[in-house]
This record gives sequence, C-alpha cells and structure tokens, in this order.
Amino acid sequence: MHRRDPFTLALLIAPAAVVFGAFFLLPLAELFVIGGSGPQGWAAYASVVTNPRHLQSLVSTVTLSAGVTAATLAISTVSGLFLVRNRFPGRALLLAMLTFPLAFPGVVVGFMVIMLAGRQGLIGEATHALTGGRVVFAYSMAGLFLGYIYFSIPRVILTVMAAAEKLDPQLEEAARSLGARPWQVVAHVVLPALKPAFLSAGAICFATAMGAFGTAFTLATRINVLPMVIYTEFTLQANIAMAAALSFVLGLVTWAALALARSFAGSTVAAAG
Repeated sequence: MHRRDPFTLALLIAPAAVVFGAFFLLPLAELFVIGGSGPQGWAAYASVVTNPRHLQSLVSTVTLSAGVTAATLAISTVSGLFLVRNRFPGRALLLAMLTFPLAFPGVVVGFMVIMLAGRQGLIGEATHALTGGRVVFAYSMAGLFLGYIYFSIPRVILTVMAAAEKLDPQLEEAARSLGARPWQVVAHVVLPALKPAFLSAGAICFATAMGAFGTAFTLATRINVLPMVIYTEFTLQANIAMAAALSFVLGLVTWAALALARSFAGSTVAAAG
C-alpha cells in the first residue's frame, strides 16, 4: 500500500487546520479569556454552581434537553419504523410534512407555538368555548418543550429511518421462528440494532436543545434556560465577562454530551444482506 510522505500529509491537512484554528480555536480561546476578565475574575466560571439563578437555569436547560431528547426519540422511532416498513398512498407527503420543520428558524417555531397554545391560540379558544376558561402554556417551559420537539423530530426521524433501512430482516424472521413475540422482536432485535442511531441522533437533539435561543426568545424572555440567561447578562446587564463564562460552560456541557454519545455509539448497525 502506497504511503504518503509527511510533507504531503501536512499539505493536505493544512487547509482544514487553518479553518479549524481560525473559526473555532481562536474564537473559543478569546471567549475563555473574556470570561475571566470581569470583576469576578476566573471565579465567573464557578458561578454556574455558586449562583442559584445560574445553577437553576443550567439544571432546567439540561432537564428540558433530556426530556425533549427522550420524547423525540420515542416519537421518531415509532414513526420512522412505520414509514420504513409500510408503503401506502400519501407516504411521501407524510414524510415531507414530518421533515418540513427543518425549513423553519426558531423564531417561526416560537410563533407557531403561540398560535397553538398562546392567549389567542387554538387550544385557548377551544377550551374557552368548552369550559369558559383558557388553557395557555405557550409562554412557559411546557410551550418551549413543545417547540423543541417540533423542530427536533425531523433531525431524528431521518437518522432513525436511514438506520432502519439497513436492518437485516432475516434477524427478525429468525427471532419469530424461535417463538419470539412481536414486542420481544422489537425489544431484543430491532432496538439494540438501532442503538448507534439512537445515540448519535439523541446527542444531536440534546445539543440542539441545549443551545436553542430563537424559540425561547420568541415565547418569553423570562424563561429560565441558560441561553436566555446569557442573553440577559450580555444585553440587559452588560456583563460581557459573565455572558462569556456561561457560554463557555454551556458549550463544555454540550460537548461532553456529544463526546459521551460518540464513545458509546459505535459505528455499525445490523446491515442487510
């Protein structure tokens, strides 16, 4: 096998290294330095656990992101497996509608949640007509949860469908021939084979929910998630150092989740044929 000399390898890697350094390492290093340049110094990085407001926002953000990831995986797995295993009129249209939210920015998703569950939304109008009271949850964590699920489903369902199409149907047939019930086939054959897809798609879903800002900003500026706290520190309180420190911590937590998922995901699924 032909081996490239080190100089050639360096030339091939140089463009990617320059881009990586200029657009990732340098801004990240600058962000880290700014985070320790405020009145609190490097203690600003500890405020995420010493400041009750910051700690609560971090816990809320992680909890919300984990809940969104679990719900999205459940919905996308059922829908994705159904679409892969069945062909019916309107299937292409249904798949297009499920992936349509990819075209919407977070602000648009926030407005859609308001139109559904806001003060003048469809749910509020329906409950007012039926009970005389209005059910409104668009401006709370429940509304944010709904919005995050809406734009997370397309990202996850496409990954699950791509992995499900590679599953070897003979494995399921073998399980059935040995007397396995349908739920046992799913639990012991299908889901373990889709584990790498679950981990990779779930990690992307979690990371997206951790850093999402547009939807939260559209629904309410007082929703207690870390991106909104960073926005408040930066714009309303002009505390750039604290905003930078919290941003770095948010990125570190998200990177840790992605690295953990990558270490467990592996690289293969049960392939056909």
